[in-house]
Amino acid sequence: MQAPSRLGQVRDDVEMVPVLDLQARQGQARIVQLPGKIPALALELVRFLSAPSDQKLRLPGKGHAQRRVPASRCGIEPEPFVRLAMAHRLKVVEPACKHPAFEHVARHAGERAPIRGQRHRGQMGIRVLLPEARKIFRQGGALVDEDTGMVRIGREIIAEALKTAPPEFTLRAGTRERDLEMKLGALTFLPGAGAPHATDLKRGRRPSSLSDYRELVMLTQYFDALHMVNPLVEAQDIPTNLRHYSVIETQLTLSDKFPSAYSRGSPQTLDTFEILKNFRGLTDDEFQAEPWCYTIINTNSPRVLDIPMAQGIIDFSRHGQMTIVTPFCMMGAMAPASVAGALILSHAECLAGLALAQINNPGAPVCYGAFASNVDMKSGAPAFGTPEQFQANLGSGQLARKVGLPWRCAAGSSANINDAQAANETQMGLWSCIMAGSSILVHSAGWIEGGLTVSFEKLITDMEVVQIIAELCAPTPQSEDDLAMRALWEVDPGGHFFGCQHTMDRYQSAFYDPLIADWSNFGTWTENGEQDASQRALKKWQDIIADFEPPKINEDRKAEMDEFIAKRTAEGGAFPVS
Repeated sequence: MQAPSRLGQVRDDVEMVPVLDLQARQGQARIVQLPGKIPALALELVRFLSAPSDQKLRLPGKGHAQRRVPASRCGIEPEPFVRLAMAHRLKVVEPACKHPAFEHVARHAGERAPIRGQRHRGQMGIRVLLPEARKIFRQGGALVDEDTGMVRIGREIIAEALKTAPPEFTLRAGTRERDLEMKLGALTFLPGAGAPHATDLKRGRRPSSLSDYRELVMLTQYFDALHMVNPLVEAQDIPTNLRHYSVIETQLTLSDKFPSAYSRGSPQTLDTFEILKNFRGLTDDEFQAEPWCYTIINTNSPRVLDIPMAQGIIDFSRHGQMTIVTPFCMMGAMAPASVAGALILSHAECLAGLALAQINNPGAPVCYGAFASNVDMKSGAPAFGTPEQFQANLGSGQLARKVGLPWRCAAGSSANINDAQAANETQMGLWSCIMAGSSILVHSAGWIEGGLTVSFEKLITDMEVVQIIAELCAPTPQSEDDLAMRALWEVDPGGHFFGCQHTMDRYQSAFYDPLIADWSNFGTWTENGEQDASQRALKKWQDIIADFEPPKINEDRKAEMDEFIAKRTAEGGAFPVS
């Protein structure tokens, strides 16, 4: 028997001719081997596979013809070559390594999770700790048990909420050039967020400070491929009753990108809204007419919506600002130890939060959110960049498209330093979000230790990948000059294009210029100090901060902001609510 050792194993003994790989034919991971006695059929199959899609297949010794099955019907009806295998004793070989069946994950999530997720809400319910939120749910028709705090939301409530939730809207930044269209199909990148520590090769790992936050906002502003500002690290040297003032002041003075705001109780939220509204020069009606900031709402999985998160949904939806409802489901800990179970839980919790926003203010801008991965079952530590996170992201993307809303997903890494593990985990997370079609991609750069730390060097090395992905999203130029016909005529066979006019005209800007990658040979790299990627990244972020120029701002409005913050600070600020 002649069997391919790398591609797969033949299931029983039979004389075979060389393998035909039919994967390119219809995207199916199958291989056909043909009995040596029918080479004519083998040749006809080769001709058929390379023919136009409407080409008929001529079977040797047969008096009928068979039309190709369109690729859109793959997996629904038997493909022609499978039927031929049955009729002519062809051997179907199962490959040792199949292309991942991404559509299977999405189909499972799209068809079954919504049904079971809605049953989950209707029967089990979600515990809502804020009385005002329970009141709003009751007004919307949900069943509320005040003794236990359990809220049960029917299908019709969810259906009505999804009718009023806008499928697309514009996010207003500091300048119109920074505005963002938020809808399915959009792609925006955000750096790592929410970490209590910062680290870099110069200063080491430390509790993060306002200085760290300011420097990370500068880096966010520097990179065009980062589209929004988020709470990268906690300014732990600022008291919690005053921290939100420092954070919003930093965002508005060091960046003109779309800002974020904490959901830590109405006093802090309303302070932030007032500062942002006045700094942008808006009236109350203008501020509430469009989203000028956003917040992340994390449910407490499993099935709890706590006080500050529920209050955040109410405050942001009431004032027309974007709410991103994002359950954080760690499989094996806060979610079942399976991808499908985590998707059901995450979907149910997210729809509950979206329903609260729409009952409170129909038409308020909201985003579907998902962030699921698994824990290490040996230690309980969170793991990222895993196959399970990849599958969960793909399923979440299908669910978001099913409800028809823009959605937020995330990458991340559990590595403790900026090493190969950190790069691998973040890149796998990034690609899963890209393939799932996420509209907002969080933790795309800098995030390590499962969210405990943002690394300055990792932010830079990750941005190399983010920028490459951004380049891939741009259309490929196809102008007359790009087709390069003159250059093709100019260079003789066996020649080179280094010195032709086309190359000389384009050499300075023809290709992507790496941010941190070193393409020099080993000798040159050695002469330049043998620096690895993290060492080069150290110099890069230091140079960016040293040369940073903040965007131009209205100095009168800044003075008004400083006066407001000073006044509120003297009054005691606003403590977070829990």
